[in-house]
Amino acid sequence: MDTHRLPNLDAPFTLDARLPDAIALAAEDLGVKKAHYDTPTLLALAVLAGAFIALGGLFATVAMSGAEGMMPYGITRLLGGLVFSLGLVLVIVGGAQLFTGDALMVMAWASGRLTFRQMLRVWTLVWLGNFAGALGTAALVFLSGQYTFGHGAVGATALYFATAKSGLPVGQAFFLGILCNVLVCLAVWLALGARSVTDKILAITLPVSAFVAAGFEHCVANMYFVPLGLLIQWGAPDSFWHELGRTVPPIDAGHFLVNLGAVTLGNWIGGAVLVGAVYWFIYRRPAIRGHTADH
Repeated sequence: MDTHRLPNLDAPFTLDARLPDAIALAAEDLGVKKAHYDTPTLLALAVLAGAFIALGGLFATVAMSGAEGMMPYGITRLLGGLVFSLGLVLVIVGGAQLFTGDALMVMAWASGRLTFRQMLRVWTLVWLGNFAGALGTAALVFLSGQYTFGHGAVGATALYFATAKSGLPVGQAFFLGILCNVLVCLAVWLALGARSVTDKILAITLPVSAFVAAGFEHCVANMYFVPLGLLIQWGAPDSFWHELGRTVPPIDAGHFLVNLGAVTLGNWIGGAVLVGAVYWFIYRRPAIRGHTADH
């Protein structure tokens, strides 16, 4: 047993946020914990996370519906980002496994506390579980007919998201994915430093709002937005299209899958390399650990 990592029961209780070096250790410890979940638990938590991010996407879709021409573009995007934060709040506070946040596991691997195979197992299972959870939520939303609300305005926004995301050039999707997960992993990083639920929510909201407002690409969010658009395109009744009053460019399912791969890779680089590896180098590389005590 690694006894020097046991909690200090004599340490005074504090509501002060963890300092960055303590956050780095907490991120490593969490990565090790995740790697030891059995497969059913890992998949169940991943399905939850996919559903939670989808619920954030649902909230953002409703909030932004009908805003075109009523509010400036930036304010509309900001509003969508604020409410989309619900997804990561549910993941962090409620407890779930999200592929993009799990990119920080690279810190535990770099410190020799995980094997590459253990880390890859988690990433693979969580990505698949996230896809299942997001896809299942999209199906439920479609079957509920919620997209017809607001005289079809909600469905029109859902179709806009799906068309825009599936139609991005692959290179652009990749770089937007990098930028997205820098902010998502910084949100997770800040939440690890928080001591209360309120602190966690505040820490999560601004980085997540920023990535949505900026138009960056999140692979798990896209696992909800594009399938919902495809379901509407394939299965919405004639009354919905009549009420919509206009044609919508077709959604390219094949290009969506290519883009999903590009965004996934970009998300991994943004989180694992530009956040996880950088903070590991600053706070957890052997030369630094040799001069500091872990608490």
